[in-house]
Amino acid sequence: MSKTMKIVAAGAAIAGLVAGGAAIATAGSEGDSEQPISGTELEKAEAAALDHTGGGTVTDTEVGDEESLYEVEVTMNDGSQVDVQLNADFDVVGEETETGEGDETGEEAGESETAGS
Repeated sequence: MSKTMKIVAAGAAIAGLVAGGAAIATAGSEGDSEQPISGTELEKAEAAALDHTGGGTVTDTEVGDEESLYEVEVTMNDGSQVDVQLNADFDVVGEETETGEGDETGEEAGESETAGS
C-alpha cells in the first residue's frame, strides 16, 4: 500500500469515527428533549393525575418520559411534588414523590408497601 493510499484510508477511518460518534450523541440526546403535553391529551392527563393525587396543582407535564408515555408533575399543598406516570389510556402506571428534602419514594402501579412484610 502506498503512502498516499495509507493517508486516504486513515482519513476515511477518522471521518467514519467522527460521523459515528455524532450519530450516537444525537441518538442519546433524543430522550433528553422534554415536550409538554398539549391539547385534549393535556386535559385528560391533568384530570387523571389530579384524581390520583387527590388534588394539588399541575406544575409540569412531559410526553415520552423515560418511564411512561405521559408524566404529570403535581405540587401538593404541603410543597411536596408527585410525578404521576400515565400510559396511552391515561391509566396511572407509576408515581414518584419528592418531599423537597432530598427524599424520593417511588411506587409502580399495582404494588403497595405494607407494614411487616
